[in-house]
Amino acid sequence: MTSVQGTVRLFAPETHEGSVLLDDGSDVPFDAAAFAAGGLRLLRPGQRVRLERDASGAVSLVTIVTFTSLG
Repeated sequence: MTSVQGTVRLFAPETHEGSVLLDDGSDVPFDAAAFAAGGLRLLRPGQRVRLERDASGAVSLVTIVTFTSLG
């Protein structure tokens, strides 16, 4: 599995599908299963997320990026 970060470009609340714009400019779609795997209830455009991709490159998990304090 590989992990990448990006910004939510589109999200459809009725289908739980959307796409994320990666830092390199790539637009990566995700499906309802990847959204559900992250335990999320809603996403909004502009929100920062982390994507996990399986061996085939398909997005398998979408989670919100959180920041932790060091110290």
